[in-house]
Amino acid sequence: MADRKSFPLRLSPELYEELRRWADQEFRSVNGQIEYLLREAVRKRTGRAPPPGDGRES
Repeated sequence: MADRKSFPLRLSPELYEELRRWADQEFRSVNGQIEYLLREAVRKRTGRAPPPGDGRES
């Protein structure tokens, strides 16, 4: 597993619940879903994908 940076993230209960439902639909953990969404946002902004993580974000 690649080195990964951990940090606290505060979300409203409503936002967390929406992310949980979305993650469930795409067979991801909430953490995996957030990472996936952030990677997509970076890709759209920069025109290139960030370096791969541990392979679980797809």
